[in-house]
Amino acid sequence: MVGWVPAGSWTGFILAFGFPAIGGTGYFYLAYKDGAPGIKNNANYFKSITARGSLGWIAGIFMTGFYILVYISPAPLAGAVEIVAPLYALLTGGAAADTSHWFLYGFIYTIAILVFGVRMIMRYRHNRYQQIRTVSVMFFQLGFAFIIPNILKLFQQPEFYFSYFWPLKYDYLFPGTVSDMVANPGGLGMFFILWGAIMTFVATPILTYKFGKRWYCSWVCGCGGLAETLGDPFRQLSDKSMKAWKIERWMVHGVLVFITFTTLVLWANSATGGQIFGGFSGGLSYAYGFFIGAIFSGVVGVGFYPIMGTRVWCRFGCPMAAILGIFQRFFSKFRITTNGGQCMSCGNCSTYCEMGIDVRAYAQKGENIIRASCVGCGICAAVCPRGVLKLENGATFADRYRGSENPFGALIEAVKRDNTSGIVEMPTRASAVKFVRGMKDMRVRS
Repeated sequence: MVGWVPAGSWTGFILAFGFPAIGGTGYFYLAYKDGAPGIKNNANYFKSITARGSLGWIAGIFMTGFYILVYISPAPLAGAVEIVAPLYALLTGGAAADTSHWFLYGFIYTIAILVFGVRMIMRYRHNRYQQIRTVSVMFFQLGFAFIIPNILKLFQQPEFYFSYFWPLKYDYLFPGTVSDMVANPGGLGMFFILWGAIMTFVATPILTYKFGKRWYCSWVCGCGGLAETLGDPFRQLSDKSMKAWKIERWMVHGVLVFITFTTLVLWANSATGGQIFGGFSGGLSYAYGFFIGAIFSGVVGVGFYPIMGTRVWCRFGCPMAAILGIFQRFFSKFRITTNGGQCMSCGNCSTYCEMGIDVRAYAQKGENIIRASCVGCGICAAVCPRGVLKLENGATFADRYRGSENPFGALIEAVKRDNTSGIVEMPTRASAVKFVRGMKDMRVRS
């Protein structure tokens, strides 16, 4: 027994997880089904849990505490691990006693995306793009990030997550992982390595060229999936300041450099039998895994949802987002077009941008939004009351911005100017003031 729940049985599993999941799904369905479809962000800044009030801080502390237990001190989770043991035995064919806290974590993560995915579908049922996108992240999380990796164990194969690859799943291209996979009998391990390499070096550039980084960040990735479902109530908490943007560009690209350097060091050390770097390479790998892979992406990235918004990890630390952003900024057909003449400067688009982009500054000037950080979630367009914004894949990448016909030259120039993210040149506050003054002048003349 774990409290009042019989551990290690299906009865306990259903009581602890089944009923709450069904209840949560039913609640979200009933809460939205009778209301008229459309934008519903009423009172977001007046609710304690979504406005950094006391409930928001309590939720943040609880989520942060859970992640600390998962990554650092899992012993207190032993009772909950026992509860999910029947599901582990069913999927993997292993003994219930072999259930780990990582299986518990993956299960809770998946359930959160599924239950809050229903909320997302009902909440944005007026927007087909949001519905399809939400179903996509639910599908990839359930199938490719939970069921398939565990079923592989049933067939005595290594656990593998097809929806994650380097540099996000950093160890998939580490020499130790590659050696273990290649040594796996049956050739499936070699297929896993080829899959990861092809997705990283071939599929990622091609798909990002055609669709922008949204194909992964908003349609496939589990990190983005949790942010778009469980994190949806907190998206307005992202920092839109220039200071945050300056921190963002240095941090996210710094992490990309860190993991690239770590991977190269590990391979160089492996190729020379450890004669070049010795134990330094192992320490470097551990440091990245703990400080970036655990603390940053997990404890801070999810635990701080109610405090800093939903995409803290995606915005400030994800190396996959960094490399996708560079492709999107300079080499992609994707853009968000604006009809500036229809913009009434309500600010909904900027408020609900989880990546902290001041979308309104672009809309006011009628400029296309071509930002490295944009994940293409489409919420800015979904909450716009006048249809000013539209997510598009153009016929070519060469008409997106000045100098886009020579993207490599534009990239080099942007690095020199320290502006690889494509931020709007005019300060957003100044552009807003200019817009308001123009509106006042028009009223006086009329």
